[in-house]
Amino acid sequence: MRALLVMLLLATGAAAQVQVDPARSTVADGWRSLRIALGLSDLVPYRVFTLDDPRRLVLDFQGVQWDGTAPEALLDPGRATALRIGPMRPGWSRMVVDLAEPLAVTAVEMRSTDAGADLTVLLRPVSAVEYSERAGAPPDPGWDALADIDPVFPDPAPDDVFTVVIDPGHGGIDPGAERSGVREADVMLLLAREVAMALDGIDGVQAVLTRRQDDFVSLSGRLSIARAAGADLFISLHADALEEDAAMGASVYTLSTGGGDAASARMVERHERGDLLAGVDLDATGDRVATVLMDLARAQTGPQGRRFADVLVSAMNDADVPLNTRALRQGQLAVLAAADFPAVLVEAGFLSNTRDRALLASPTGRARIVQAMTAAVTDWTAR
Repeated sequence: MRALLVMLLLATGAAAQVQVDPARSTVADGWRSLRIALGLSDLVPYRVFTLDDPRRLVLDFQGVQWDGTAPEALLDPGRATALRIGPMRPGWSRMVVDLAEPLAVTAVEMRSTDAGADLTVLLRPVSAVEYSERAGAPPDPGWDALADIDPVFPDPAPDDVFTVVIDPGHGGIDPGAERSGVREADVMLLLAREVAMALDGIDGVQAVLTRRQDDFVSLSGRLSIARAAGADLFISLHADALEEDAAMGASVYTLSTGGGDAASARMVERHERGDLLAGVDLDATGDRVATVLMDLARAQTGPQGRRFADVLVSAMNDADVPLNTRALRQGQLAVLAAADFPAVLVEAGFLSNTRDRALLASPTGRARIVQAMTAAVTDWTAR
């Protein structure tokens, strides 16, 4: 059996929002086992499966709200080493549990109680070989249908319209960096909306967002949205955070087939870790990415992306956007790997830096970046 799938279908549906009761919920070791117990306000449809490399347990829920539930309050570390929760797609949320050793799901039960409903998942140790054989997202036409319609793919614009796809990084179960209450996923969505509004004001230019709210969109999903929109240019928005606040200023990344420097390597790891956090199965992505990189080497979009990066950095300098000492960088970022349109990734600043964080958290601060991107796209389309 490749994976364990559990879907509980209710006659009344799952339209109402279901709350999690932290007092009835825990993720902790039992006797030679790992036990996940969740107290819910009602029965809901759900599914459970494991993924490999790294090993993790995934639980999907329809209609469950995690407001006020802190992952660290649920987790008693042991066989489970880390826990993440958050929205996955409209109407669905996800819990991802990192596993310290190979564990297989041996029992799953959701039962009605006086308090609402209790979900119990029991995992026991297995060999690495057995774990690998069991791991994988379960085939399920209902879930696959949801994946097909979410995210919503836009209709391509007419040929005489220049389409810029704005990609606010992270979202949903992958919040990105966070400092002093400022979350990367939130502030990049605000910036993306402001950039899109400004670009829509340019004659002959249309902006498309890869997400419009706090939803998770996989890396491949972001590129699929761009292709469906007929993207002429792709701009991904991010804001890093380090342990210290010395690093500051914006930088612009383009795709490199080489390893890049240490900062670029960190950016790659942080950027692509979101798919792992969300429990996306990456087993089949290697060949696809390699093919895209080979296509890129034969295409014109790589040099075009680097030229646009030059234009954007110049525009940011003119708009008094604080720039990093190395404002132009390259990295092997999957979200830049499309061969059919030029793409850049903008590291808008560091949330770990007091000045950058204040800039990104304020409308007036973000307005400088919006001004720069508008000027860069205007210049680019004129060329």
